[in-house]
Amino acid sequence: MADRIITEVDELKAVTHPLRVRMLGALRADGPATATELARRFDTDTGTTSYHLRKLARHGFVEEAEQRDGRERRWQATEATTSWDEAALSTTAEGRAVLSVMRRHQLAALERAVAAHEAAVADLPPEWVAVSGMSDLRAVLSADSLRELERRFTALIDELVAADADNPAARPVLLHYGGFPRIDEPGWADVADES
Repeated sequence: MADRIITEVDELKAVTHPLRVRMLGALRADGPATATELARRFDTDTGTTSYHLRKLARHGFVEEAEQRDGRERRWQATEATTSWDEAALSTTAEGRAVLSVMRRHQLAALERAVAAHEAAVADLPPEWVAVSGMSDLRAVLSADSLRELERRFTALIDELVAADADNPAARPVLLHYGGFPRIDEPGWADVADES
C-alpha cells in the first residue's frame, strides 16, 4: 500500500468528518470491513457508514476489497497513510480552516490513545510500561533542520518496522510527531501561574 500526499483542499475536506477519519483509520489498522461492521464498531447505523464510505471512495481513500461472498460489500483503505502539503493548503483561508480541523482530529485521536493506555497500563507487561509515554522537547532549529528531523524520524520508523517484521514480541504502536515554530516569547510564558 502506498502513501498519499494531499495538495487540494477538497481532498482533505473529504476526511475531515469525524466518522470518516475514524473509519479510514480503522480500515488501515484492522483491514477490510463492511459498512455493517463499521457501524457496529462506531455505534452508528449502516446507512450512515455506507454514505461516508462512498464519500471516501469518491476521493480515492477507500475502495472495494475482495469479497468473501457475493452478498457483502467489503471496503479497504487505498493507502497506508495520508499526509498533506501544509504549504500548498495554507495559502487560502479555507485551506487553513481544513488544516485546523485535521489537527484537532489528530489531537482527539491522541487523547483517545492516552486514555486507552491509562486504562490498560496495569495489565501491560513491565517492558511496555517502561517504554510508553510522551514528552515535549524544545530545540532551536531552522525550517530546513525541522524538515530533516521529520525525514529522519520517518526513515528510522521504517527501518525499525522492517527490523521487527518477524519479531513475535512486536505490537502496533502509536507514534505522534509534531513540530511547530514557537510563537510566544521565550521564557516562562508557557508555564501556568500557580500562585
